[in-house]
Amino acid sequence: MKRVVITGAGTVNALAQDVAGTLKAFAQGRCGITALDIPDIDRLSIKIGGQVHGWDPEAHFNRQQIVLFDKFTQFTLVAARQAVAQSGLNFDGRLGNEAGVVLGTAGGGVNTWDENYRAVYEERKNRVHPFVVPKLMNNAAASHVSMEFNLRGPSFSVATACASSNHAMGQAFHMIRSGMSRAMVTGGSESMLCFGGIKAWEGLRVMSKEACRPFSLTRNGMVQGEGAAVFVFEELEHARKRKAEILAEVVGFAMTSDAADIVMPSRQGAARAIAGALRDARLNPADVGYINAHGTGTAANDKTECAAVADVFGPQADHVMISSTKSMHGHLIGGTGAVELLACIMALRDGIIAPTIGYEEPDPECALDVVPNEAREARVEAAISNAFAFGGLNAVLALRRV
Repeated sequence: MKRVVITGAGTVNALAQDVAGTLKAFAQGRCGITALDIPDIDRLSIKIGGQVHGWDPEAHFNRQQIVLFDKFTQFTLVAARQAVAQSGLNFDGRLGNEAGVVLGTAGGGVNTWDENYRAVYEERKNRVHPFVVPKLMNNAAASHVSMEFNLRGPSFSVATACASSNHAMGQAFHMIRSGMSRAMVTGGSESMLCFGGIKAWEGLRVMSKEACRPFSLTRNGMVQGEGAAVFVFEELEHARKRKAEILAEVVGFAMTSDAADIVMPSRQGAARAIAGALRDARLNPADVGYINAHGTGTAANDKTECAAVADVFGPQADHVMISSTKSMHGHLIGGTGAVELLACIMALRDGIIAPTIGYEEPDPECALDVVPNEAREARVEAAISNAFAFGGLNAVLALRRV
């Protein structure tokens, strides 16, 4: 079995349009959730989100590309450029034939759907642009990343709602560990902050109108965000031979299905995923210093996740730090696990634990060390990142400091 490391990272999200800015915001406990600036906001009851303000497509793409790229694809390509540049990899020749891209997204080109439904139904236009289908399809981002970087190996998209990114990164991890590839570009993206996207989520009645307060007794729902995070996963010896900077090692992955309910999370399903990731990584609970929680800020998710952690970690659960960065950047749905992996890397490399901001009052059903409101310095040898999706689809990644 090959060992897998991360040699590049990139991101665009509500906190910053690069990794350095995002990690600085994590360390400061800064909130990127603001008033939304979108058309028809007056028709929405939810008016806040983790929106990427100041996004300028023309700074990154030419006019022909902008016509073809939905916002989720734009975010992905910019994050991928950052990640590949940091990795220093060139995908010409044999490496390009082996390397691929696996990305997660739940909605794909939601902005494109929204714009064209508006054109057809509200403005009563009888034609849409010829590129609507290639612009909105879920695999658009993965396909454009493969073309930009000459990735001719296995390339595809994964859609498992809020676990999409973790499932995608888990597949990339398996491909390198098995020897199928020496390098993979992986992560996820989402951009649902448009009228139709938010209106659909309003119907679920799980959204907060005020703030995202994971684990706090006063929490009253999730807040949606947008953006992308992309990583270069690479076989360890390949990275060492070229003297690449290694950000962290990916050491384990597990996925489970609750097979129970389409929206309500399962304590047992989440616990099996966490335990499976530890087992795959050959880690004991005492080895793990930090958990990046799914931590949506809904009543059901947070208490279920804390119960699952307690089940797996036993007495050690009181000694592990667990935080939800969704309190800062919002819930990026299919892209959320990728952005959250940055907090795990920061914990391992920099010894800084991102806080759970917005925390107001302890909840007896979330009685763990949730790193409330302020970042913390601590030496961490191993970390896990949880993702528990609608449909009962769970995916957990385990990382180790290098």
